[in-house]
Amino acid sequence: MITAERKPLEELIEYVRPYDRILLVGCNECVTVCAAGGRKEVGLLASALKMAFAKEGKTIDIKELTLERQCDPEYIEELVPHIEDVDAVMSMACGCGVQEIAKRFKNIPVFPAVNTKFMGASEQQGIWAERCQGCGDCLLGLTGGICPIARCSKHLMNGPCGGSTNGKCEISPDVDCVWQLIWDRLKALGMEDRYEEIIPAKDWRTAGGGGPRKIIREDLAE
Repeated sequence: MITAERKPLEELIEYVRPYDRILLVGCNECVTVCAAGGRKEVGLLASALKMAFAKEGKTIDIKELTLERQCDPEYIEELVPHIEDVDAVMSMACGCGVQEIAKRFKNIPVFPAVNTKFMGASEQQGIWAERCQGCGDCLLGLTGGICPIARCSKHLMNGPCGGSTNGKCEISPDVDCVWQLIWDRLKALGMEDRYEEIIPAKDWRTAGGGGPRKIIREDLAE
C-alpha cells in the first residue's frame, strides 16, 4: 500500500490561514490503513485546526468528508455538492488524491495534509516498512521474492557489497542486508544457483525517468 504521514500542524495552519471555510477530505484506502488520513484522522485534524485558530481569536468552518478513494474520478465527483460552500480543500490522501481533486476543481486551492512516503507493508502494529519503489520492471522472480531495489541501501542488483557484516547493512546494525535475506530465501528453496546468476544492469527508464508513466489496458479503456 502507499504509506503516508501527516504533515506538521504548523504547516497545515499556514496553508489554510487565508480561508474561513475549509473542506477536509479523507480517503478510505491506503492512508486509512496506515492511520494517516482516514475518517478518524480527518476528525482529529479538524479539531486540531479549529482549536489552533480559536486560540488566535479566529473561527474557521471545517467540513469533514471521507471518500472511498481519491485517486478515482468517480469518487471525486462526490465532492461537487460541497465545493461551492468552501474556500479551499485540504486532502488527507496521497499525492495522487491531491492532484485528482485539483484537476477536477480548477478554481479552488487544494492543499496536501500528508506527506506521501513509499509503498510498504505492515511489519507489526503501527510499523510500516518500504517494500517496493515501483521501478516498472519487477525483479522479484530472480531474487526469491525479496526486492533489492527498495531494500538495499545502495540498490545493488548483484550483492552483497563490502559493507555487509554478519548479515547486517553498513548503515545500521538494525538493518538487515537484503542480499543476506535473498541468499537465505534462495537456500531454503533449494535455488542457491540463482544467487550466482548475474542480473544485467537495470534499464531505469521503466522507473519513469522519461516522464510520467501510464498504463493503458485496451480491453478496459473506453
